[in-house]
Amino acid sequence: MSENVSTAGENAQKPKKKWEFPHVFALMFGLIIITAVLTYFIPAGEYERETTNVNGTERTVVINDTYHEAEGSPTGFFEVFQTVHKGMTQSADIIFFIFIVGGAFGILNATKAIETGLANLSMKMADKEIYLIPVIMSLFALGGGTFGMSEETIPFIMILVPLAIKLGFDSLTGAAMVIIGSGAGFTASFMNPFTVGVAQGIAELPTFSGMAIRLVMWVIFVTINITFVMLYARKVKKNPEKSLMYKIDSDRKLDNLSSQYHKLTGRQSIIIGLLVATVIILAIGVIYFDWFILEIASLFLIMGVIAGFVGNLRVNQIAESFIEGCKDLIVGALVVGFAYGILVVLEESNTIDTILFAASNLVSQLPTAFSAIGMYVFQSILNFLVPSGSGQAALTMPIMTPLSDLTGVNRQTAVMAFQLGDGISNSITPTAGVLMASLAIAKIPWTTWFRWVIPLILLSYLVGGIILTIVHLFIWTV
Repeated sequence: MSENVSTAGENAQKPKKKWEFPHVFALMFGLIIITAVLTYFIPAGEYERETTNVNGTERTVVINDTYHEAEGSPTGFFEVFQTVHKGMTQSADIIFFIFIVGGAFGILNATKAIETGLANLSMKMADKEIYLIPVIMSLFALGGGTFGMSEETIPFIMILVPLAIKLGFDSLTGAAMVIIGSGAGFTASFMNPFTVGVAQGIAELPTFSGMAIRLVMWVIFVTINITFVMLYARKVKKNPEKSLMYKIDSDRKLDNLSSQYHKLTGRQSIIIGLLVATVIILAIGVIYFDWFILEIASLFLIMGVIAGFVGNLRVNQIAESFIEGCKDLIVGALVVGFAYGILVVLEESNTIDTILFAASNLVSQLPTAFSAIGMYVFQSILNFLVPSGSGQAALTMPIMTPLSDLTGVNRQTAVMAFQLGDGISNSITPTAGVLMASLAIAKIPWTTWFRWVIPLILLSYLVGGIILTIVHLFIWTV
């Protein structure tokens, strides 16, 4: 009897295992498996494609009314594991971009310039910290609305997350200033060449036509997103325990956020000036010289090396700091490959065109008044499978353009349905490599981010639907 009591007592004292949400790699691999299983149930089919010139760039687009059944190629057991390597290969440019930028910031951090600069800024912004949010978010929204700022935002996560914590907010606020700010501008873009420009080119519309209406939409979306982030940041500032990241942020090793005040040295001032100059050159290069990942990575590497020498670091210290910076971003870089693995499954199984064909047929059956909303819903769902803006435009607009003519929807409205459907979910879909990389760098679990951002996403979908309905019925009428 005593032994049974003793055993029961020991069992009672054993702590219950707390359920943990899967690691980001486990989550992404789980989505790959689910997608692979679906390839056994979705019929294989494909559209014919052609290479065409869109705004001076050759792009492969689908040809409408050419869908036909194709030989089925469901993803096998061994192929599931191959998709990880293939995804890594296809996204190698983004992966190594993240590593190089991370290494450059590793050198920058070794000079202590950012650390000291943040400490100085936090003291100067005492009791005024909240006003930094609209300024920073507006700048990122402008980048998203003009040159389609996306991958370029990743380096700023490493600056704004510690800054937000230093100013009394949390890591969610820091990441949101970057992700939500650029995302709002990207979604309601008025001259993004990768979304609006490509879509209008395929729809045979003048490039960036309808800009006035899109500018109004940009202001509405940016205002809503800034307000959402500011309300949350103010709540956290008043009571840090209300932060969704309170425990994780409390456990962070933030030695570089010492509360001790240190005056910037001359060398550190030059390094901060170098960082500012790099950002300015980045904007000029992207807007006027069509820079992309290769040029941007090279620019940050140059910045890192120069900063190391200006900071009086030895050659070996520069190399070691670069490696440390890369180590910090291993998860953020590799998660991009897992996200691309999902797209690999859909492409190799010849099922993505079937999804496109079925959805376009469904939209064509809707009454004229609801056709624009049908396109909007279709583009929103498809963005979870094809998170690339220009890729989605090349895939869908050749079909949506003639479909809009048949259903009485103005082509400008069809483009807007595409850009809203493509943009809103970029801030939440786990197949978006840039989002998952940013969250991994900020050390924010996707589930925590989802819980926080889902009200904003739903509100954005509602506002987008209202705007789309207004322009369809009263402005861009056929």
